[in-house]
Amino acid sequence: MAEIKVIQSIMKENDRVAEENRQWFDKNRVFTINLMSSPGSGKTTILEKTVARLKDRFKIGVIEGDIYTSADADRLRPLGIPLVQINTGPFGGDCHLSAAMIRAALDGLNPGEIELLFIENVGNLVCPAEFELGVERDVAILSIAEGEDKPLKYPLLFRRAHVLLLSKIDLLPHLQYDRKLVEENVRKINPKLPIIPVSAKTGEGFDSWIEWIVAQMKNGKK
Repeated sequence: MAEIKVIQSIMKENDRVAEENRQWFDKNRVFTINLMSSPGSGKTTILEKTVARLKDRFKIGVIEGDIYTSADADRLRPLGIPLVQINTGPFGGDCHLSAAMIRAALDGLNPGEIELLFIENVGNLVCPAEFELGVERDVAILSIAEGEDKPLKYPLLFRRAHVLLLSKIDLLPHLQYDRKLVEENVRKINPKLPIIPVSAKTGEGFDSWIEWIVAQMKNGKK
């Protein structure tokens, strides 16, 4: 019983800070996208290619989340954008970013230099979906190498996402993968979730992904 109360207290405090983050984003006119996926889904490569295609159109910043190392952030630095690294390892190795972590990271960004902020969450299909950050849009990324059953096994991520990027579709000729089945499984969890198949290697699907981002920014709030 005490453990449940502690968890409720943690989530309540996280939601409070998430609301503060949302107010900060609103005040500074920063549109924020949270990328969530398992490790190895191609999240960083997708972000790298996305920023490269959009940085001449929008002022972009990135908050990069990992348990340890700055390897992913180092890949993004050559793009010349404002970037803040969050490592959860020294603070208990959390498998997700929390609202408080994002709030602290915002102190390292100049809001006047950013209008589109990407948050690359820690690689995990469970915890990141449980913690509200105060962002405008949540993006789920699922690689075809992960199989068709992940939406059913980890429904919360797909339930709260505003779009699903089905990544690494260039591998389709080499895998026994039922694309229709994974889409059916997604629809069981979130019937209206847009699904955009993409390949960071070939660029397939990126035009649709970029169009989705631009449309969301024009549409504004949830």
